[in-house]
Amino acid sequence: MAAPVRGMAGSPSIGNTTSFQKKTRSKLVSIPGTRPSVQNGQLLVSSGVSSLDYVIGGGLAVGTLLLVEEDCYDSYSRMLLKYFLAEGVVCGHELFLASARDHPDEIMQELPSPIVDDVAGMKISEGQSQPSDPENPDTMKIAWRYQNQPRVQTALASSVRFGHYYDVSKTMEPELQQAAKCHSFYQLQETPVTTGSRAVMGRIIRLSDTAIALESFRGSEKETNPLYKDYHGLLHVRQLPRLNCLSSEVPDTKDLAFKLKRKQFTIERLHLPPDLSETVSRVSKAELAAGCGSTAMGNKHLDF
Repeated sequence: MAAPVRGMAGSPSIGNTTSFQKKTRSKLVSIPGTRPSVQNGQLLVSSGVSSLDYVIGGGLAVGTLLLVEEDCYDSYSRMLLKYFLAEGVVCGHELFLASARDHPDEIMQELPSPIVDDVAGMKISEGQSQPSDPENPDTMKIAWRYQNQPRVQTALASSVRFGHYYDVSKTMEPELQQAAKCHSFYQLQETPVTTGSRAVMGRIIRLSDTAIALESFRGSEKETNPLYKDYHGLLHVRQLPRLNCLSSEVPDTKDLAFKLKRKQFTIERLHLPPDLSETVSRVSKAELAAGCGSTAMGNKHLDF
C-alpha cells in the first residue's frame, strides 16, 4: 500500500508548516520590589538598608536565609528587622513574623516611616573625596604628604538605586500598616533559649545562606575609644551566599562598621584617621650605644 504523497499540487498545504520555533529568552516575572542579580541572575529583594544590600551582594536572594547574630542589647539587630519588614510593607509583599518575646503587633507598630523624596539618596556623596583648601589652617595639622591625598570613600552604595529609604525618627503611618498583609506567630518563652556553644552556632551559620554579626560598642572599652567615636559598632560577615556558582563573591573589604544617625542606620567601611596627636608612640631607643670597639659612656646616643 503506497504512502500518501504530501506537497503535490491540488493537495491542502497542511504539511507545509514546520515544527521549528525560534527560541526566545524567557521573561522574568516582574515582582514589585525585586530585581535580578548582575552576578548570577538570581532574583533579589532589598533588606531595607542599601549599605547592607551592597555588603551581601546586591540584596537578599529570594528563597534564601539571612542570619543576623544579635548584639549584646539587641537594639541594632532589632532595627535591621524593622527595616526589612518596612521594605516588605512598602513593596506590597505578604509578611510572616514569628516572635518568642515581643508581640508581633507591637513590632509592626514600630516600623520606620518611608521617605518619599530622594533626599536620603544624596547622603551617599557625604563620604566622597573633596580637595583640601591650602588656605585653611586646619590642613596644616596633618603632614604635608597627606594633604593632597583624597579622602577614603567610606560609604557603601551601588550605582543603581534599589529599595527605599526610611526615617527611623518617625513611625510608619497607620493606614500603611493596616494595608499590610502580615501573618504572625507568637509564643512567649519565660526563659529564653541561650547557648554558648560555638559548635551549635557554627552549625546554624552553615545552615544559613548569609550570616552577619553585629558587635555593639555599648558597655565595652571601644565605646570610649576615640578611634571609634564616629561609630556605634562593628559588622562581621560570617558567610556569604554561593548561588549558581562554586564560590561566593569576595567583598572589597571586611572591615565594616555601622552607625545610627538621627534618621537612618548605615554601614560604612571602617577607616581610622591618621594619628595627629603630639605624643606619637615611637620605638624606644637604647639608653647606651657603643661605637666601633669602644665602650659605652654616658646616656647619650651616638650620632652618625
